[in-house]
Amino acid sequence: MDKFVIEGGTPLVGEIPTSGSKNAALPALAACLLTEKPVILHRVPRVRDIRTMERLLTFIGARVEKDNGGCTAVTAGVLENPEAPYDLVKTMRASSLVMGPLVARTGRARVSMPGGCAIGARPINLHVQALEKLGARLTQTHGYLEAEAPDGLQGATIRFDRVTVTGTEDVMMAAVLARGETVIENAAREPEVSDLAELLVKMGARIQGAGTSTITIEGVQSLGGAEHTIIPDRIEAGTFLIAGAITGGRVKVTGCIKEHLDALLDKLTAAGAVITHPAEGILEVDGRGTIRSQDVTTTEYPGFATDLQAQYLALMTQADGISFVTETIFENRFMHVPELGRMGANIRIEGRQAIVAGARELTGTTVMASDLRASASLVLAGLVASGETVIDRVYHIDRGYERIEEKLSRVGARIRRVE
Repeated sequence: MDKFVIEGGTPLVGEIPTSGSKNAALPALAACLLTEKPVILHRVPRVRDIRTMERLLTFIGARVEKDNGGCTAVTAGVLENPEAPYDLVKTMRASSLVMGPLVARTGRARVSMPGGCAIGARPINLHVQALEKLGARLTQTHGYLEAEAPDGLQGATIRFDRVTVTGTEDVMMAAVLARGETVIENAAREPEVSDLAELLVKMGARIQGAGTSTITIEGVQSLGGAEHTIIPDRIEAGTFLIAGAITGGRVKVTGCIKEHLDALLDKLTAAGAVITHPAEGILEVDGRGTIRSQDVTTTEYPGFATDLQAQYLALMTQADGISFVTETIFENRFMHVPELGRMGANIRIEGRQAIVAGARELTGTTVMASDLRASASLVLAGLVASGETVIDRVYHIDRGYERIEEKLSRVGARIRRVE
């Protein structure tokens, strides 16, 4: 099992490119199941979750071809196995994304319940209720969800009780081949939802309102092929900006979209980091000043992303004062806190709130990653800690970050992967 070994205390200086978004590429790959024509996706990140999804598509019956430049071509001709088996998807929380496309295209689907990070329950019941409104019959047995719609799906009005990104994406993909009109209310507004809608429209879908809380889909009989470039990964870009701030460095992040990061940029600025936007697709952070404590509460987009909470919490351990970090999306997303405590952080958990007493000197030790974003926070803590930090179980970070140790090394981090 691979580990990271980090020698902390070096300010990061230089330029880091942003990879394509894992959270946009996963539904885009799932959408390829909706057509027998080739779909070509550019800027697909080479991370563990993507490899899992590509293996799943191959198992279902699609042909997946990829090159070293981030291009993946999928041709889903005959779908012989409309199933997502546990052994294939147990490490990935996005397995439910294939349920909508499969039942829409083949009339049936069998999908293992989501796995992945132990950060809290995914609202899979919202997927189930929405697909049932579209006319699918769903049953749950032996850890699997089975959906059947032998006569096809019928458009309906669906209002989610709570915002769900994967639920919005799954229903949107199912609805593009349903008869009549589907309206999704209280839809997720994340950029990844808009990116998926853009791809589906290129394939021939009729979608309006993506990026707002109401999405309207007019079903079509079939979809064709398309070519599409995945948006930049806003979580990766945000992680690198925080890395520059926490180390007191100067980091330029390229190939990102500023508007996708506005909530984080506001907090970094308020905390004393200097943020500049010198050109389209470029953000620079200067963290050489004093970092001040700033409270944050995670909310759905365009609010502060839950996927940046752990990284921001690591930054607050270096802030001058006490900060309150409140998590509203997942109920179990402070698993990194005990590990940060082993490095010297002073953090108390009260329910869904972490109270951070900053200005603490962190010291290197051996810590264990518990989930994808928690592992990123431990990397950030290791970059600023004195001495050597060893992070175990870094397969978690490999699920969502493309060669993070190589990217950080290029800007001065003393980090290496040990097999």
